[in-house]
Amino acid sequence: MGVRARGRGRLTSVVPSPRHTGLWRQPDFLKLWVGQTVSELCSRITRDGLPLVAVLVLGASPGQMGALAASAALPVLTIGLFAGAWVDRLRRRPLMIVTDLVRALILLSVPLAAAFGFLDMSLLYAVVLFSSICTVLFDSAYHAYLPTLVTREHLIEGNSRLALSSSLAEVLGPGLAGVLVQALTAPVAILVDSLSFVVSAFSLAAIRQPETMPAAPAERQPIGHEIIEGLAAVWHEPALRALALSSGTRSFFGNFIGVLYALYAIRELGFGAAALGLTIAMGGVGDLLGALLAQPAVQRFGLRRTLIGATLLGGLISLLVPLARGPLGLAIAMLMTSQLLGDGLRSIFSIHEISLRQAITPDRLLGRVSASMNLTAGGIGPLGALVGGFLGGALGIRPTLALAALGGGILSAFWLLRLPATVDDENH
Repeated sequence: MGVRARGRGRLTSVVPSPRHTGLWRQPDFLKLWVGQTVSELCSRITRDGLPLVAVLVLGASPGQMGALAASAALPVLTIGLFAGAWVDRLRRRPLMIVTDLVRALILLSVPLAAAFGFLDMSLLYAVVLFSSICTVLFDSAYHAYLPTLVTREHLIEGNSRLALSSSLAEVLGPGLAGVLVQALTAPVAILVDSLSFVVSAFSLAAIRQPETMPAAPAERQPIGHEIIEGLAAVWHEPALRALALSSGTRSFFGNFIGVLYALYAIRELGFGAAALGLTIAMGGVGDLLGALLAQPAVQRFGLRRTLIGATLLGGLISLLVPLARGPLGLAIAMLMTSQLLGDGLRSIFSIHEISLRQAITPDRLLGRVSASMNLTAGGIGPLGALVGGFLGGALGIRPTLALAALGGGILSAFWLLRLPATVDDENH
């Protein structure tokens, strides 16, 4: 039943049946899950803590804060495809361990620099840039590694469990970050995240399941040829092409909302900082619910309908944002509902999109395909932010947010209609 994958030379299903459960009882998967749960939770400390170091400790200007954000985004655009090729040339687990340990050392430089009095913005730029490079490498290896750790019929369960960790971190992480920054100061709080990468590295090192060896150096093509092979694999595989086009469209329109959301909530709806923060926090709760409902959804509706339905419904629910008006309480309720349901549907889509990608991609191409898909979404995102900002000024914020909801829902779902019928559950 489900998608028939050829990555390991045998037919397998990506859609789980109720009897295909039990990753909680698989020791090696639990080691991966525990390490990533700790790392995800503590990474929120750095995400929130580094900007606070820049603002509170170093008095950063708006331009410097923009440069700090750009330092984090630059590696995705510049080395993403190379990272995918390197991942396919190397064993994934050792690469993940090395990048975890390097990130631990990089982040350790912040509290050390603060303690010895040489912390400045140039160091923060370097910390963000090099830790982001490691993150690009880790993430490419991470998504390519899971299919070697669990069987293909367990992919959705595995991705759901790992997404659950990320969702819990999104709900609990900001509060933990705030407490630690308040109690320890921002630079010292980042030490906790540094230690979490050590925990992640040790959890990966404890995994005993052997990993498939990559191709021997003599069998490799030039890296440029391998990058093109990864891009071609996405374009020539109908399911991957549909997912890439849909994700790129969603990223383009989603960045309209990302740019305008806070401005709209504060200036047009009259939200205060607390109301805005609580509203955004509902997205973390939605992610958590989506991770819990991902498996039941695909078992009930099938994979193809789940992907299309989550995209369409997510777009329609996003219309609650531009439609919000009236008393402040009503507006808050509408935006909270949008965050809760919209992020929940996005989580369901993401889990199944990654699982489908892993199921139909041969092992030797997993890193490159993952990097190519990430570049499709990440590369078009900044363009969407620019266009959204321009249209917000030219048309008004409400019409632009309505356009974002419709485009992100209807146009993204249009590409998914091109998914082959074979991706659906044959029992539905």
